[in-house]
Amino acid sequence: MKEATQMQQSADLKTMGLKVTVPRLKILDLFQKLSESQEAGKRHLSAEEVYKLLLNENSDIGLATVYRVLTQFENAGILVRHDFDEGRAIYELQEGRHHDHIVCVRCGKVEEFVDPEIEKAQRQVSSRLGYEMTDHSLVLYGVCHDCREKERKRKEEV
Repeated sequence: MKEATQMQQSADLKTMGLKVTVPRLKILDLFQKLSESQEAGKRHLSAEEVYKLLLNENSDIGLATVYRVLTQFENAGILVRHDFDEGRAIYELQEGRHHDHIVCVRCGKVEEFVDPEIEKAQRQVSSRLGYEMTDHSLVLYGVCHDCREKERKRKEEV
C-alpha cells in the first residue's frame, strides 16, 4: 500500500512540474496524512512545525529545505499558505473545497469550519453592493476553549 502511495505522490509531483526528491515526497506525505486525519486542528502547519515532525521521524531534512519545498508547493498549488498571526505563515493541503478558519489569539490553534448561513450572508452582501463574488476568505479570531480553561484554572489557583 505504501509503495502505491509513493508512486501516486511521485506522479503528482511530476504533474505539477516538480522533480521527485526525498524531501518533497516526505513533506507531501506528511500533509496528506494530516489531511486524512480526523483532527482538523492538526492540518495547518508552520515550516518549523513541519521541520519538528520530520525530525521526530528521524529525517535529516534541514529547515532551509523545508522552507524551500513549502514555497515550491505553494507556487505549484499543492499547498495553501495563510498568514493569520504576527507574520507566521502556516500551510495546509489544497483540497479544492472551501472552508473558513477560526484562530486562537493565544495559542495559535487553527480550526476549519463551513457555515451555510455565513456563506449565504456573504453572497447577499456582495450582491447588495453590486459585486459578483468570485472568491472570499473569512478568518475569525478569538480565544479557544482550552486557553480559556487554562486561564480559569490559573485564576482559581491565585
